[in-house]
Amino acid sequence: MFLNIIKTEIEVRHILENIAVVNSNDEIIGYKEKMLVHKEGILHRAFSVLLFNSKNEMLLQRRSLSKYHSPGEWTNACCSHQKENETIKEAAVRRLYEELGINDVAIEEEFVFHYKCQFENQLWENEIDHVFIGRYDTNIECFNTDEVHEVRWIPVSELLMLIDEKPEEFTFWFKILIKKAEELKKLYIN
Repeated sequence: MFLNIIKTEIEVRHILENIAVVNSNDEIIGYKEKMLVHKEGILHRAFSVLLFNSKNEMLLQRRSLSKYHSPGEWTNACCSHQKENETIKEAAVRRLYEELGINDVAIEEEFVFHYKCQFENQLWENEIDHVFIGRYDTNIECFNTDEVHEVRWIPVSELLMLIDEKPEEFTFWFKILIKKAEELKKLYIN
């Protein structure tokens, strides 16, 4: 019972968190509650992390089946939002730990892109997404099942084929950032 109460408090705090709202120049203009931002399609700052191992495989996560949008879809290692009193890189490092238990990886920001889409449940993503890339060679043994359904390492060449064959199995933003990363030569294709 006690653990269920703690888990519920953490879930509520996560749902009611304030995230960075930005203008079209990616300048923070305030912080608003995350679900409100997604209901109203407000432009906000986000990040995505791509992790590669020494075999040049990419780490994918399949989003939890209970996520508020894109449940069960495959995506990059980690993605989320910047909160008050942290930089975008600090937010990425925080979420790598919270979602995947990773706290010992160096990541660097490689590019930024904007996208906007509305989901079937009428929620919006209208994000300026900062993409970080890092190398990580340890298997993911324990991850946060409230956030992640499963993880896998995949060769990039196989991933690109899967995205072409079954695009509906991948998140909207992931398909965009993979194309952008490929154009910028930021994918480790074997």
